[in-house]
Amino acid sequence: MPAGTEYEVVVGMEVHAELATRSKVFCSCPVSFGAPPNTQTCPVCLGMPGALPMLNRRAVEFTIRAALALNCQITPFSKFFRKNYFYPDLAKGFQITQFDAPIGHDGWLDVEVDGEVKRIRIRRVHLEEETAKLTHAGDDIITAGNSLLDFNRSGIGLIEIVTEPDIRSAEEARAYLKKLRATLVAVGVSDCKLEEGSMRCEANISVRPKGSDKYGNLVELKNIASFRAVYRAIQYEAARQSQVLESGGVVRRETRHWDDAKGETAFMRSKEQAAEYCYFPEPDLMPLEISEEWVEEIRRGMPELPDARAARYMRDYGLNKEDAQQIAESKELWWFFEQTAAKADGPEVAKWLVGEISAAANASGVELSQSRLRPEHIAELISMMESGKISGKIAKSVFEDVWATGKAPADIVRERGLSQISDEGELRAIVRRVIEANPGPVQDFGAGKERAISFLVGQVMKESRGRANPQETNRILREELARAME
Repeated sequence: MPAGTEYEVVVGMEVHAELATRSKVFCSCPVSFGAPPNTQTCPVCLGMPGALPMLNRRAVEFTIRAALALNCQITPFSKFFRKNYFYPDLAKGFQITQFDAPIGHDGWLDVEVDGEVKRIRIRRVHLEEETAKLTHAGDDIITAGNSLLDFNRSGIGLIEIVTEPDIRSAEEARAYLKKLRATLVAVGVSDCKLEEGSMRCEANISVRPKGSDKYGNLVELKNIASFRAVYRAIQYEAARQSQVLESGGVVRRETRHWDDAKGETAFMRSKEQAAEYCYFPEPDLMPLEISEEWVEEIRRGMPELPDARAARYMRDYGLNKEDAQQIAESKELWWFFEQTAAKADGPEVAKWLVGEISAAANASGVELSQSRLRPEHIAELISMMESGKISGKIAKSVFEDVWATGKAPADIVRERGLSQISDEGELRAIVRRVIEANPGPVQDFGAGKERAISFLVGQVMKESRGRANPQETNRILREELARAME
């Protein structure tokens, strides 16, 4: 390519989400994260000769539910295939999956980036089985000297969601994954916990001269374990491929490993074509017929989706768009919001949720639902602020104790003696002492330096240990300063 050519990145995403069923997709073994290795297995999920699969109806229902949430058309006559390849985590030497007749197809998901809505087309949503878990003895798969196998995960139901190559930036990819995760969690088909591996993504990346309608050779990225990693991996790989083309080289069609610690990708293997998997129909499973009646029954039972929930929060509670979207896309946040907003002002509840509460949860590494904080605690804090019993500054201090101990805010305020001072006589006495102790700022105020009053208010708050009512303090301070100027 000529030097100075401007390139654009083209990205398609493949996401695997483990279904939140109680048993695996083709056997009755339980799905249990964290169980001792190789204890949740049977001849079916261990790939023993002669063991026959039996389809989990709930897994099919969850796949239909996910497809509907992603605006897909449902295939009335679906079937399973064997995807043949040899790898240590695949006991049978093939994976039961779907090929030319996925359960869902031709859907879409809208995401917003920099104030603009972008529609990402969904090519397919299909059901398949999970492989075993490989634990590599070394820093990563490239340098590992050996690997350990745990078949507990083998046979868990997976949905694979494949987009069209519609994504044009790392930011769009991150926004898509966040929206997809929120959608799948909202409809209850998966917990999508990236840290536990129940949601994993692969990015197919190519670059091309800006304005071109031809696709370049794609590179598939593996080992992307977080939204931050997705963003960094796409940015790095797009820059790498652009440099290869700029130098006159050719981007090879290959699979690369993302090393999050180094912030770079490394070659793993040449990229397979679909034909190399030798797909053929699974002979031990009957074709799957999905009736319109069943689809409509599932559709009627669908919960509220994040976009609809955010719109309702804006309409019914008066939330701004940013807060409404952030809360609506987190099951923990929206549950807490609705419980609290039934007893307190909605926008004020939202401010606490996206502010102090989210910050405390992130800092402690504790999920909101597992914390000691309860909706009634925040409702009580807001009520105490609105009644003037405590100031906003004291409320934040009280919140820290509530988060740590689970005690009621009123009990903490009483134990720590934090009730706001609103009595005029008591406040006026404090103000007079502050004026007497700070003649310089008083003179500055008299000379027209309005900023001096902020200092004096701060001194009143200091002497009262933050308990002085800010509005009353300001009023009384101005009255006393005017009297001192006479």
